[in-house]
Amino acid sequence: MRIWVNGGLRDADDARLSVLDHGLTVGDGIFETVRVAGGRPFALTRHLDRLTRSARGLGLADPGHDEVRRAVAAVIEANPMELGRLRITYTGGLSPLGSDRGDAGPSLVVALGEAARRPDSTAVVTVPWTRNERGAVTGLKTTSYAENVVALARAHEHGASEALFPNTVGQLCEGTGSNVFVVLDGRIHTPPVTSGCLAGITRALCVEWTGAQETDLPLDVLERAEEIFLTSTLRDIQAVHRVDGRELPGAPGPVTAKAMRVFDERAADDLDP
Repeated sequence: MRIWVNGGLRDADDARLSVLDHGLTVGDGIFETVRVAGGRPFALTRHLDRLTRSARGLGLADPGHDEVRRAVAAVIEANPMELGRLRITYTGGLSPLGSDRGDAGPSLVVALGEAARRPDSTAVVTVPWTRNERGAVTGLKTTSYAENVVALARAHEHGASEALFPNTVGQLCEGTGSNVFVVLDGRIHTPPVTSGCLAGITRALCVEWTGAQETDLPLDVLERAEEIFLTSTLRDIQAVHRVDGRELPGAPGPVTAKAMRVFDERAADDLDP
């Protein structure tokens, strides 16, 4: 594997950041995950725009889009594969121990690993922990992912691939790395970003392409929704066939199946929508 680190490609064994990088010591960093198929990234412009929004939310300097694009192109060329997960990581850089940020400037790392196509449906669980819809980093895609690691481990213990969070007022929010949609009376709904969820790239495209509505939803909507599906960079649209102890037979249902077809067709027509 060849990885881009602060200006150039390095072999994986030589791809290093300082142990004092703020992204390591305090999680002062942001990232994007981009699907790469056949050597071509999908929706890269949207991902770079969100990277900038996250940087501004943390008070980091704007990432240079031209530099990131060069890094992405170099990494894809150096690591040919049919389907890959490309990770762009941008951190606070070399800093003193503690929360104060140093003045050495940000670090940029771009890496690419192989990915497998996801199944058409999956199982999810709900977890007792909440997302804080009013937090300082709410809506930012930061590297502070320990909460997601714990929740995803809970999901795996129960034979599921994703965990779903409520927010602090008991509304349905999001998964550890996905957005959630439900079908009610044949209509598609998803929590608004004011719920505390990440403004997912695939989520936004699904809303645009299917006419899904942004709706405040109680967590118990999962007990009565006709269909449930997840969206994320590597899932695209993935049906849910079990949530906690509730089975949803026949997943993907007709509304989800149509959304999957629409997404596949639109994404194939435009790689940078």
